[in-house]
Amino acid sequence: MQDVLYIDDVERAAALLKPMRIELLKLLAEPRSLAELSSIVGETPQKLHYHVKVLERSGLIARVDERRIGAMIEGLYQAAAGSYWLSPALVGQIGGRRRGGDQTSLGYLLGLAEEMQDELGRLSRAALLVDVPSFGLDLHIHLPAARRAAFLEEAQAIIQTLAETYGIRDSDPPADGETFRLVLACYPHETSDDR
Repeated sequence: MQDVLYIDDVERAAALLKPMRIELLKLLAEPRSLAELSSIVGETPQKLHYHVKVLERSGLIARVDERRIGAMIEGLYQAAAGSYWLSPALVGQIGGRRRGGDQTSLGYLLGLAEEMQDELGRLSRAALLVDVPSFGLDLHIHLPAARRAAFLEEAQAIIQTLAETYGIRDSDPPADGETFRLVLACYPHETSDDR
């Protein structure tokens, strides 16, 4: 079972986005038969068979084993991934491209987030074959409105200095390593008091 399955085609998303199928995927974190699923969800095996076959044809679950019960052979199914990730491209951009030129706008940040989600989803496919070097950094900072512009300017300068110190210039010959994308996002964080 892979960690994450990135879904970027409409047919596969349509196969997933039914409440019963989502419930079945959760239950299929471990191998189960139709009879076992039936006893858990309270539906007949015949009704579940249809949903299981749709999920199987879409590659969202797989038949991983079988066992003999009397004269019958019962299939055991398991989810293809621990979690499923839907591409923002499935619904497209309604109202035009969000990512404009203003780095301080929410639209710009949403555009970056969509690009990042799409790129990470595609990398997750490669992760099945190789280890993808990546890291994340997450922190919270209380930033008064009067200091936001100065913070952005200084953060850009620091990151530029780091890139110049550790990165390879375009004029230098290619070397071992990979090109990484660095995204720095800053937005108001909703605390439990805000909810």
